[in-house]
Amino acid sequence: MTYCVAMRLADGLVFASDSRTNAGVDHISTFRKMHVFEARDNRVLVILTAGNLATSQSVITLLRSRTHGGDGDHLLNVPTLYDAAELVGETLREVLHRDAQGQQQCQGVDFGCTMLLGGQIAGEEPRLFMLYPQGNFIEATSDTPYFQIGESKYGKPVIDRVVNYDTSLELAYQSALISFDSTMKSNLSVGMPLDLMVYRNDSLDASQRHRIDDSDAHFTTVRELWNQGIRDLIHRLPLPQLP
Repeated sequence: MTYCVAMRLADGLVFASDSRTNAGVDHISTFRKMHVFEARDNRVLVILTAGNLATSQSVITLLRSRTHGGDGDHLLNVPTLYDAAELVGETLREVLHRDAQGQQQCQGVDFGCTMLLGGQIAGEEPRLFMLYPQGNFIEATSDTPYFQIGESKYGKPVIDRVVNYDTSLELAYQSALISFDSTMKSNLSVGMPLDLMVYRNDSLDASQRHRIDDSDAHFTTVRELWNQGIRDLIHRLPLPQLP
């Protein structure tokens, strides 16, 4: 399992993903779930993936290979983010169709994959999409400024209470860290290291990427203060009058 979150805010975008995959308790591995496609001064596109690892790796491999030649559409030449979302959806359907016979022979195996695609292409505003396993997608709005995929339920309450469209990138980044801490506390299938990226509007710069492991001082401080703050608050709340 995995957990990914992406936010489309007034000042830019925040992306975060864990890197744990598992096929049972005796087979746990680390794979990056954040994939960046960049053309200097023209576009920054970020894809987060959750679901079947073989499917997502095939999709990302095809998307990357097609940026290195040929006359067809690819992520570094499509004119809009909407076109990029359509391209990713088509590639996802292509992979699933190619592997359809194998799926029929593997009863009980889920070959589906869900993705988040966000970024900016020069000449348009930053955008964020969530792509379903069928290849169709929806777009984030100011009313619904973030998407989660994977093991989302434990980290959702924090973001719901803190993040809205006008939230600063700094606070959104902090909220993502707490969301992941809450998720990892309750679900062992989500784990370190974490990949986070902050994108500021119109920068066309993907350099603000961070890989966070257990030795990261800032994350350790945030985790400790958050956990202690919750305990302190619980003790300060008025107690019920029980019979």
